[in-house]
Amino acid sequence: MRTVPERDMRRAVRHLRRVDSVMADIIDRVGPIDMVLRRGRFRTLVRSIVGQQISTSAARSINERVRRAVWPRWVTPESLGELSDEALRGLGVSPQKIGYLRDLAVAVDSRRVRLERMDRLSDEDVITELVQVKGIGRWTAQMFLMNCLGRLDVFAPLDLGIRAGIQREYRLRKMPDIDRCQRMARCWAPFRSIACLYLWRSGDLVS
Repeated sequence: MRTVPERDMRRAVRHLRRVDSVMADIIDRVGPIDMVLRRGRFRTLVRSIVGQQISTSAARSINERVRRAVWPRWVTPESLGELSDEALRGLGVSPQKIGYLRDLAVAVDSRRVRLERMDRLSDEDVITELVQVKGIGRWTAQMFLMNCLGRLDVFAPLDLGIRAGIQREYRLRKMPDIDRCQRMARCWAPFRSIACLYLWRSGDLVS
């Protein structure tokens, strides 16, 4: 299991505690956490596309079926390309998402999207490259930055869980809009990804 180095997590926690008393309280309630990184950049994007607008359990089930369908190989543009549309529908992938997966595979094969070089790109350049793919928007690209590349300073105000967490933890009367969330998150830089993790985990405590 790959995780963000412990020293970086300690630095992030110290910073968040120092700049924001509400975040300090969240950290105390949630306790120590790891930022677990997913292996396989193409597989991570496939999982993200499959999981759009369905429950976590349904997404997990479909992604596991896709993995088994290509076993013993990994989920790659080549192995995915060998599954027919009919086969993918039988695994539970919707026709629209099949189109997204095909576009992703073509983009990677043609090197329109070069996953192997993304460590060398800025966050915004990664987002710009990924959103060329049908079905990948800014939120999906930001989740890729956090969960696959391990970028520490990504803020995702498009995520309803983040906005709901800010409303709940900061005792706001209504859900804040994106601009307000961005203003509130400025002090968390350069560790906004870690702040997001704590906001997500704080929601688990009240669910």
